[in-house]
Amino acid sequence: MRKVTIGILGAGRIGKLHTSHIIKHLPQFQIKTIADPSLDEAWFQKTGLSHGINNPDVVFNDNDIEAVLICSPAPFHVEQIIEAAHTGKHIFCEKPISLEIGPTIEAIKAVKRAKVKMQVGFNRRFDPNFSKIKKLIDDKAIGKPHLLRITSRDPKIPPIDFLKLSGGMFGDMTIHDFDMARFLMQSDIDEIYASANVLINPVFNEYDDIDTAIINLKFKNGCLGVIDNSRQAVYGYDQRIEVFGSKGAVQAENNKPTNTIVSTENGVLSDKPLYYFLERYESSFVAELNEFYECIVSGKEPCVSGRDGLYSTLVSIAAEQSRRENRPIKLNYDACQI
Repeated sequence: MRKVTIGILGAGRIGKLHTSHIIKHLPQFQIKTIADPSLDEAWFQKTGLSHGINNPDVVFNDNDIEAVLICSPAPFHVEQIIEAAHTGKHIFCEKPISLEIGPTIEAIKAVKRAKVKMQVGFNRRFDPNFSKIKKLIDDKAIGKPHLLRITSRDPKIPPIDFLKLSGGMFGDMTIHDFDMARFLMQSDIDEIYASANVLINPVFNEYDDIDTAIINLKFKNGCLGVIDNSRQAVYGYDQRIEVFGSKGAVQAENNKPTNTIVSTENGVLSDKPLYYFLERYESSFVAELNEFYECIVSGKEPCVSGRDGLYSTLVSIAAEQSRRENRPIKLNYDACQI
């Protein structure tokens, strides 16, 4: 097995997660350097790695490093993608590439010019439950899809420092659901109508953000969809999908620690959903990096491309416009020419 030497840019929550998964489950990667301006030294010492730095330029200028994982805050993604491409390194970038269309296109063009691989971190495509839904749709098991329903609710609001840089609910959280909607329905979104409010914590008002939303979708192929989001489901991480079609329906329910159900005269009890994305999507995080490795060593194109990142950002921007103007918004894909 050929090892791929990588550098990781950003060691916050998601950077630490990927580091842990690589060390435990992905021996095909060799982490040489982790770069973060505010590196958690105590955490880094526990990893057993030898090279933790504050300056990402060291990663870009290291010829031993073949690929980078960009796990930094979203405002740094475009600059780091362009620099990684310029130095000939393959790129795995967490979503979003950017919160704006122009910089996203600039980053994708830099990757194309450099002829390196770039995969965007929409890990939910690799979840076994959702992958099975996609396969059943592809196999025509439920006929022609008509309706999509996605429920995505976090167990608690994110830290304040995260909210300052997140880009808002649609650009940070719902962007996963927009990508999943396109992925499952095999069609781009044509029109979006988002209704949203602050119902959980007034702190979201301070950042001109929202914490609760209902989003109606119309797809180019005529299908319809609904997404509901909340930043706080007190019972756990609520992640469910249903697709209804001409010959039936398929659902993916929440993952739980166990499927044991206890029935007594006092009631029927089962486990709550797994608490957060760290637990719920562990296998999908590992699977997406396996895919990234295979693209590097085989030369195939990533199944989650820069264009997927671009289109999801376009939908996120339209959703924000819709909720502010309180009207449906038609998607303008002419703005996404690469």
